[in-house]
Amino acid sequence: MKRILPAVLLALAAALPAHAEGTHPLRIGWVQSMANAPVLIAEEKGYFRDEGLNVELKGFGDGPVIQQAVAAGEIDVAYIGAPPVYQWAARGLDAKIIAKVNYGQAAVIVKADGPIQVPSDLKGKRLAGVSRGSGMDVLLRGYVLKEAAGLSPDADLTLSQMPVGNMNAALDTGVIDAAFSWEPFISQSVLRGAGRVVFDVNSALFGYPWYVIAAPAKTLKERPDDLVKLLRVNSKAIAFLHEHPEEADRIIARSLKLESLKAANGSVVAPEAIVAEARKRLGWSAKIEPSDRAFIQRLIDYSVALGFLDKRLNVDEIIDDSFAAKATAQR
Repeated sequence: MKRILPAVLLALAAALPAHAEGTHPLRIGWVQSMANAPVLIAEEKGYFRDEGLNVELKGFGDGPVIQQAVAAGEIDVAYIGAPPVYQWAARGLDAKIIAKVNYGQAAVIVKADGPIQVPSDLKGKRLAGVSRGSGMDVLLRGYVLKEAAGLSPDADLTLSQMPVGNMNAALDTGVIDAAFSWEPFISQSVLRGAGRVVFDVNSALFGYPWYVIAAPAKTLKERPDDLVKLLRVNSKAIAFLHEHPEEADRIIARSLKLESLKAANGSVVAPEAIVAEARKRLGWSAKIEPSDRAFIQRLIDYSVALGFLDKRLNVDEIIDDSFAAKATAQR
């Protein structure tokens, strides 16, 4: 019997569904951005554990890389910008947005002592953005440059791509004249006195949604209870961000390994002060509002106009409110 038992157990294990709910950690991919702070708060405060949710967090540098991980089946759910989700749908990968994470985060920064005062002054200048076709690129080309600045992204300025972490140094050394960046990089530049915000997207479009929680059809079907738990965790973490801002800022600064910096007047700026500065341009909210749907539809339309999508999608095709409704009902 001792020799047979292991074989029997292996046979039984093989007969079980490979991805039944609860049989392996919920693999969460997240863009390592300050705007996705609810992930950091939930991990630090034990909210996943409190919900009985076994998770494996996997950090990524940007949305397109997460998109590849989702398509490869390497993660079950993503904290990601809305554009990759509708891009997935357009390319045949069935996935849904099930909750919001944050609003705001992006801005155009220029040299503090430079001549650029308004977005239209970017004409003829060198502007750095991130990967072509990414969500931030769509926002930059479709809204910031075309609508706000009245410029052609391809004809009126030199638009280059570089990692967001390299933009401040490139701006400092004069390699570029401006950068379309996000937090905490914006605040780090501003607090050092090196950079100046010339266009804050959240001031122009207050409360515009950016990061969302999205899951492919396989996860929606096989792990619905875990997704409901995840949305309760997300809401709880967002509430903590609002109710305990100073502690939350310390957690974010520590988790993102932010370092103190020296301001132009020689004073030292603590890491949590960088997070506090960033709150001027971003915030957190879980509920998908009608205005959020309208903005995501706007991004879809930009993507079509820019040639990044072959067909126009309806935003309602990529949002599923049912999990959020269950999460709210079960509180």
